[in-house]
Amino acid sequence: MAVRHRAVATLPNLIRSLRKECPKPASQAALPSLRRAFSLYDQINLIDNVPEDQLRFQRYTETGFTVNGVDYEGSLLCVGNLLMSWAPKKFPQITPDSLSIFRTVRPIPEILILGCGRHIEPVGPELRRFVRSTGMKLEVLDSRNATSTYNILNEEGRIVAAALLPYGISS
Repeated sequence: MAVRHRAVATLPNLIRSLRKECPKPASQAALPSLRRAFSLYDQINLIDNVPEDQLRFQRYTETGFTVNGVDYEGSLLCVGNLLMSWAPKKFPQITPDSLSIFRTVRPIPEILILGCGRHIEPVGPELRRFVRSTGMKLEVLDSRNATSTYNILNEEGRIVAAALLPYGISS
């Protein structure tokens, strides 16, 4: 019991001596902010560093898209870096026949991004079965998000396809 009493009595003196020995920092200057140093908007510009032969959606409108500085009216079908006009004008016109190019195109894209226009639409089982039978995965988005997703995946070097209705389309 006496040992414990001495330890408890010595503890405040030990703490005071440790505080006296602890060196104080020379200055209290704030550290530089890492947020500014690593800002993606200032430091990395992926948009302007896209190879010339790579498709890049720059804008969407109610009636079409701007790709690599060229305005296109109507629906578009993109396979890798190949861009073509596409027949469907409304979501119900998207059928396995309208996507029949994927029966012959090689290499098969990893993913098909389906841009439904202004709103995401439910995809029927027949269309889902067709896309699955080609070996692709299906991602259904509104056309605004579909173009962004296509850009990102294409920049990563992935083999990606997009079937896009203009943003002004709503079923």
